[in-house]
Amino acid sequence: MKKLIISALLFFIVSVTAAQSKSAYQAGRHEKAVAAAVEELRMAMIDANKTELEKLVAEELSYGHSGGHIDDKKDFVEKIVSGKSDFVTIELSEQTIRVSGKTAIVRHILKAKTNDAGKPGEVHLRILLVWQKQAGKWKLLARQAVKMA
Repeated sequence: MKKLIISALLFFIVSVTAAQSKSAYQAGRHEKAVAAAVEELRMAMIDANKTELEKLVAEELSYGHSGGHIDDKKDFVEKIVSGKSDFVTIELSEQTIRVSGKTAIVRHILKAKTNDAGKPGEVHLRILLVWQKQAGKWKLLARQAVKMA
């Protein structure tokens, strides 16, 4: 009877450890995929690449600017592509990614050089991004920026 109990206990411990390892592996894999999507978005914004922007952004996008204005997908893409919102450089730091099911929350600090409508400038913002997995791809669902002091 002791052997049966010990065997069952060992089986349980091995099963739980394997499940935790698999879960940690999947979380790490999802975080890497979200980080890659964030980088693709950063480059698409610098390059003003309409095709890539449209691919990365959800139809339901709510894009909040630090000044309070909110864009939908059409407005966001149009402003980047037209140069109204022109990012010359974008540097991201202190990035954290948390994945919960089909939703990912990304926070980072954004420093950028801009040339909005031909007027050079710089921004230093805290950013919150919400990504959602849609049809197997991570899409930007929401973004909110806050000016840093």
